[in-house]
Amino acid sequence: MPLLRKMEQKNNKFYITTPIYYVNDVPHIGHAYTSVLTDVLARYNRFLGKDVLFLTGTDEHGAKICRSAEAKGVDVKDFVDENSAKFKELFKLLNISNDDFIRTSDQERHWPNAQKIWGKIRVKEDVYKKKYEGLYCVGCEAFITERDLVDGKCIYHDKEPEKIEEENYFFKLSKYGDELKNLIEKDEFKIYPESKKKEVLSFIGEGLRDISISRPAKDIKWGIPVPWDSDHTLYVWAEALVNYLSALDYKGGGKLYKKFWPADIHIMAKDILRFHAVVWPAILLSAGLELPKSLLAHGFINSGGKKMSKTLGNVVDPTDIASRYGVDALRYYLVRELTPFEDGDFTEEKFKETYNANLANGLGNYVSRVFKMAFTYFEGSIKKPDDVLLSQISIKEDGKETYSVPYVFDKVLWPKYQKNMKEMKINKAADVAWEAISILDGYVQDYEPFRLIKTDKEKTEAVLWSLLCGLANIVWMIYPFMPETAEKIMAGLGVKNHKDSWEEFKLNEVENLFPRKE
Repeated sequence: MPLLRKMEQKNNKFYITTPIYYVNDVPHIGHAYTSVLTDVLARYNRFLGKDVLFLTGTDEHGAKICRSAEAKGVDVKDFVDENSAKFKELFKLLNISNDDFIRTSDQERHWPNAQKIWGKIRVKEDVYKKKYEGLYCVGCEAFITERDLVDGKCIYHDKEPEKIEEENYFFKLSKYGDELKNLIEKDEFKIYPESKKKEVLSFIGEGLRDISISRPAKDIKWGIPVPWDSDHTLYVWAEALVNYLSALDYKGGGKLYKKFWPADIHIMAKDILRFHAVVWPAILLSAGLELPKSLLAHGFINSGGKKMSKTLGNVVDPTDIASRYGVDALRYYLVRELTPFEDGDFTEEKFKETYNANLANGLGNYVSRVFKMAFTYFEGSIKKPDDVLLSQISIKEDGKETYSVPYVFDKVLWPKYQKNMKEMKINKAADVAWEAISILDGYVQDYEPFRLIKTDKEKTEAVLWSLLCGLANIVWMIYPFMPETAEKIMAGLGVKNHKDSWEEFKLNEVENLFPRKE
């Protein structure tokens, strides 16, 4: 279709990342959500013709890791190897199309880059040593202040922080407050959604404090040594954030670094927003490097209106849901039924209801009905009508003739879809595909090809071509969200790519995509 071909943007790079996931425990539905959101944007930008680099990985240092390994009675290296592998397994199951996977315990890829950054920052005299007395949340792996607590407890982990007194190296974060504020206000460093942008600006406006970037090696042995002082270990966040550069071989100044930096967008959950929106860009400013272009901080997934916890027994296992309903059904729910700008909710009851309504009775039923008519009336071979006939079978609205199916997609639906994707309203982009299904269902009711075939075979073929043309467009809309389903429908349509003229659809049988669940 013309618009789809026009959408391609050649020779544009696109570097997108998830956070590197902390391996103190096995992956959960929140990790699945972040990964699928990132995958959707990566696949969409590949569809646009961009050269995409999609990075994910695992964060494997810090006190919490050591304590978790100790609680299980296993060696810390064995512990992180096992849990990191579980994240890789989840990504494979969810059809995540990452190009690279980095681990912070990788002493060849990551350690030299982290040490180079901090060596560079020290030369700039943005690092100094002093005694620290304050609060430390092991759950966040972060030094916090009273303003981060509610009733004396961390707002994210509901636990009282530890009181720590030790001599550490500090980074002059306060030095970069004004510059950061200016970049964020001008959207030169863009934060999605707007509410999180305001939150970050408010935090900066309260005044940034210098932050500790090391812990004594005698207390934290599992980590990267401070390059100029082996008696100290780099604080986990100080080195973990550098992973986005490590994957590009920043230290070696390689081709990947020259081509892909700065990152186009970092995706993460809202609980680590400040590290990515304040600490990370300040580190880059100090090191004299370009800032990422943007970041998206999405909300949490609750279960039945409550925070997921093992104690409440409401933790959702993405592997279990995917095994019983299908990977694309899970991906669909995560990207359409949850909004990335707010907290969402997941219960199996709600999931099943949505599955039956929108997948089994929606997309699945549409594909089944149209294919059945095409095979029954035309043995699965449907030719494109001439323009005159195509104009005579327009989509009707309020009983009035409007435009042909191709026109409606090119001029109405695709622009709306692209606008939502550009604005990171990923759930709204998915809505457009289901709006298209609804429009086409109405088109079937308007022209009733199952009746029309008795009086006008030529017009019936034109109607069915329009329905298949609409489906071919829908395939490319849902591909970033539901790649396996899209590929099955493509195979059924005989469509290889969006450049096809679709002069004739030679159909192949398609299995029941979404069997109804009782």
